[in-house]
Amino acid sequence: MGKLDGKVAIVTGGASGIGLATVKAFAEKGAKVVLADFNVEVGQAKADELKAEGLEVSFVQVDAGSEESVKNLVAKAVQLYGKLDVIVNNAGIGSLGEMHELSYDDYHKVIRVNQDGVFFGTKYAVQEFLKTGGGVVLNTSSILGLVAEAGAYPYVASKHAVVGMTKSAALQYAGRNIRVNAVSPGYVVSGMVNKEALGEFYDGLVAKHPIGRLGNPDEIAHAFVFLAENDFVTGTVVPVDGGYTAQ
Repeated sequence: MGKLDGKVAIVTGGASGIGLATVKAFAEKGAKVVLADFNVEVGQAKADELKAEGLEVSFVQVDAGSEESVKNLVAKAVQLYGKLDVIVNNAGIGSLGEMHELSYDDYHKVIRVNQDGVFFGTKYAVQEFLKTGGGVVLNTSSILGLVAEAGAYPYVASKHAVVGMTKSAALQYAGRNIRVNAVSPGYVVSGMVNKEALGEFYDGLVAKHPIGRLGNPDEIAHAFVFLAENDFVTGTVVPVDGGYTAQ
């Protein structure tokens, strides 16, 4: 459909995994993409690599859990490219452990990035969209935004919140040409989630997916491209999870 050609997009958590795959997918469709990440060294290196491939990608550092940092990110994107059309609120962190042993600081660290980051990104992107006549907000939730898992209390809380935030914002702005959707990925192969790193635990993760394997970042990025391009989709959460939540 080519609807991303000439569009300006921000992807937070863009230096690795799903975020990096989404940056590349959008740029290959003709978008100008701001790769936003907390890690300056890796983020800049990845942006440089994509530029060397002929793609229009710029790096901006962001702390997704800081309102001032996200506000600056959106302003920088507009400064670089003159407008903003899409934001992908993808930055996220996890935690594992017993809920009754969890400190408030450790709990809120996850909420701050995963939930507050979506709020900040949506807030400042929508402010720009209202100036220009519309735009698209895309959020990364998780299978654990649809179902739960023991030992991941703050992560589950934050990702369930993203689902509700997505639907509420979609309804609020549907009449103003602003669409809001989310993707709920299953477990995806990454630098930390792979057979070598996890051993037998990896096989247990695979067994939870009826399709018989974990996902790869490109498969999640493809869902974001679809949601960015299809003008009739809003307020939806798309599981890309190998059947995990169908059970």
